[in-house]
Amino acid sequence: MSLFNVYPLFDITPVSAKDVYVYDDKNVEYLDLYGGHAVISIGHSHPKYVSAITNQVEKLGFYSNAIQNPLQVELADKLETLSGCKDYQLFLCNSGAEANENALKLASFHNGKKKVLAFKNSFHGRTSAAVAATDNPKIVAPINAQQQVDFVELGDLDAVEAILKQNDTCAVIVEFIQGVGGLDQSTTEFYQGLETLCKHYNTALIADEVQSGFGRTGDFFAFQKHNITPDIISIAKGMGNGFPVGGILIHPSIKASFGLLGTTFGGNHLACAATLSVLDVLEDEKLMQNAKDIADYFQEKAKELPNLKSIKGRGLMIGLEFDFPISELRKKLIFDHHIFTGSATNPNLIRILPPLTIQKKHIDIFFEATCKVLKTL
Repeated sequence: MSLFNVYPLFDITPVSAKDVYVYDDKNVEYLDLYGGHAVISIGHSHPKYVSAITNQVEKLGFYSNAIQNPLQVELADKLETLSGCKDYQLFLCNSGAEANENALKLASFHNGKKKVLAFKNSFHGRTSAAVAATDNPKIVAPINAQQQVDFVELGDLDAVEAILKQNDTCAVIVEFIQGVGGLDQSTTEFYQGLETLCKHYNTALIADEVQSGFGRTGDFFAFQKHNITPDIISIAKGMGNGFPVGGILIHPSIKASFGLLGTTFGGNHLACAATLSVLDVLEDEKLMQNAKDIADYFQEKAKELPNLKSIKGRGLMIGLEFDFPISELRKKLIFDHHIFTGSATNPNLIRILPPLTIQKKHIDIFFEATCKVLKTL
């Protein structure tokens, strides 16, 4: 049986990894500045992470959500403490797309409306109720037949209000730093205005923190810079450091009832053990502060690059936008200098999403290699 060919693949076969390095089947060492789409938060094969999963799987890896799982309670308490999101409720699932699907469904159940408002160049997953708005039609997910989506420009409050006043929008879903779409972000004035409009028109505000959450921006969540309170927060990617896990944090104004949401594997014992270890390492090793410190260093080093148009993002969710397409630059970084980076729907943008354990010496390696490549292009 062949694989369904939907991913363009580089001719590299990783077989092991440690912290910020990946090793292939030829024992070539690669510096990982992409972390599997921002998934690797505390570094590959962190000993506390490996120990947590190993110890848990020896006892119990999974059982039905119909049975009490004290690890879920422990995770909810730890997440509340470290994130600062007091009194929210936790629902666990398996991925970012599933988190956003549940967030949208919950918003619709809560206020009885159907439509969704999202922002151009956003991406919120690929499930039946997910939302994508990019210039590439191949990554626009199908929308549930009963859930029409409106798209407006990021930063345009007038356009938002024109839609919300029609009183049929259940939720506004927003990435506070856009991921796949190119790391664009708006102002605190816009985000606070968005919160005000959502409250006025009885519309749920969903913060999509799937890529930007769990310390990646230097804050636990990207929205926290703007001093707002979302109704629902979707999480995934870095929370499991590679173990499939996702979830939503739900404001106490939204009430639970039996059967409202459901999942088979969500919140299983292994997922909880993995996420608890991530939270412990984030706290013990002060990785959110490290994200801020390394980001400052990265920003200063980036100013030395030729042909650089702009620096986008925040913390260790960074984009370098050049005045030319970066596909050849990425290939040379991979094959000539053994450095993994990421791309975006913006063809001129290279994305940097490294493990939060990265150090200045790794940033130096990247910029030295990038300068060498730029001289050859």
